[in-house]
Amino acid sequence: MPDSRAALFKQRPAELEVILPEPDQCFRWYEHDYPYALARWNHHPEFEIHLIRQGSGKLVAGDYIGAFGAGHVALIGPDLPHDWIGDLAPGEYLSGRDVVLQFDGAALLALRGTLPELGELQHLFANARRGLEFTGATAVQAARLLEDIGSAQGLERLILFLQLINTLLKAPTQEAHLLASACYAPTLDERSSERINKAFDYLLTELTGDLRLSVIAQQLDMSEPGFSRFFKRITGHGFIDLMRKLRVQRACRLLLQTEMSVADICFEVGYANLSNFNRHFRIEMDQTPSEYRRAMAMTLFNRNAVHPALPFTTAH
Repeated sequence: MPDSRAALFKQRPAELEVILPEPDQCFRWYEHDYPYALARWNHHPEFEIHLIRQGSGKLVAGDYIGAFGAGHVALIGPDLPHDWIGDLAPGEYLSGRDVVLQFDGAALLALRGTLPELGELQHLFANARRGLEFTGATAVQAARLLEDIGSAQGLERLILFLQLINTLLKAPTQEAHLLASACYAPTLDERSSERINKAFDYLLTELTGDLRLSVIAQQLDMSEPGFSRFFKRITGHGFIDLMRKLRVQRACRLLLQTEMSVADICFEVGYANLSNFNRHFRIEMDQTPSEYRRAMAMTLFNRNAVHPALPFTTAH
């Protein structure tokens, strides 16, 4: 029964989900079926906006347990454990049940110095730490925007995201419902959290240098195989695989945003030789760095051809 499973979740530490946005995007949007590997009792430092397209079940968010159905929209704040547990018949499979949007709220609020209007988001984000469910016209409008974001690109995608956030911000009181209790504190395994945070600090600090699994394993007083199993269990990624993903992600940004040569980017992101860099890049992106740069340049060219800039004129 979902209720009994939810009760068990409250006693079990939530698993950390590692979220990697695309290099040319400031938030992550995806859809998934159910059951799905990442549809589990988890937490992450990003905010999450979640739409249920079909099916029903129980949402567990912190110490909250409540029913959901098609059209359900929720905003989950940083590190609030959560799971949407579907009521499925044996062997049942729901295609495209969920639409998920995850973003860095702290990075958004950090822009207040330049864009002071973003200060309006503080109250919404504070409430989201307990989780919010939206109903009525707000849920309908939010669901439509979430769907539209899936096919949008570039500035249009960002505009739709801001419209979505504004829709949730402006929700009438009767259409925005707090979920977890005010006194709820997440049940996170302190020892595992300390270890995984130390591993991430090492990973991000040494990402472009001589990063070695043996070094962090020794720092945590663990064997290399033991640390590898621990990191994979907590994050869902192998340590070396995640290092490769992060380095390639950084390389993609440099390919998009600078005129640096592929060779210079190779060394800038932490690789010692070009062939190894090209091989890892192909594993992640299914193309070489040069092919990626050309493809993205062509995409931008075609986008500008469809929506050309307005000619500059002077007033008379």
